[in-house]
Amino acid sequence: MSLLRQGRWFLVIGVVQWIVDWGAMVLLSHVGFGIVRANLAGRLCGALFGFWLNGRITFAREEASPRWRQALRYVALWCVCAALSTIGVASVAAAFGLGWAWLAKPLMDGLIATGSFLASRHWVYR
Repeated sequence: MSLLRQGRWFLVIGVVQWIVDWGAMVLLSHVGFGIVRANLAGRLCGALFGFWLNGRITFAREEASPRWRQALRYVALWCVCAALSTIGVASVAAAFGLGWAWLAKPLMDGLIATGSFLASRHWVYR
């Protein structure tokens, strides 16, 4: 499968996945959850959706849908990405307030997504 095709699908699915993630984080932090818990819950919602859809479309193979080894690799990658994102939004929230954390999340997650694509392509769904 071509890098261009995979990149295009990863981007499309990633945008939808990110909207789920960001929306859950904003909603939960707005109703009183701490920013760390809200961000982790949002990332988990997006991750569940993204793992399944990327395994079925972006990095699909003819033989099967995502397998347990891929799931374990995905969990490891997700933990790293979630930690980076959570540290980032928590740092921004502590320094500048919740509103700035909401705005900073897209930028941080965009940077993290680049590494996530490469890791997904060469390690998770391999």
